[in-house]
Amino acid sequence: MDKFKLIALICFIVSLLLWVPNIFFDIANPLILLTFLLGLVGVIFAALRSSVWLIIANTFMFFSFFIFMGIGYYLESKGI
Repeated sequence: MDKFKLIALICFIVSLLLWVPNIFFDIANPLILLTFLLGLVGVIFAALRSSVWLIIANTFMFFSFFIFMGIGYYLESKGI
């Protein structure tokens, strides 16, 4: 496996693991803000390797904080 692709994959996996305490255990984890940094680094290294699926996955992780925050606000407004 190429070094750039491996770094991009590691950034994606670590970003996913950072969400585990917040979503599954309902523990506020300030390390979740690292998803911004890891997502951006992952996108850069995936772009250097031209791996489209890693670019998409890391871009999703870069914006995941805003996506989950928006979903949470929507569910709260509906009373769910």
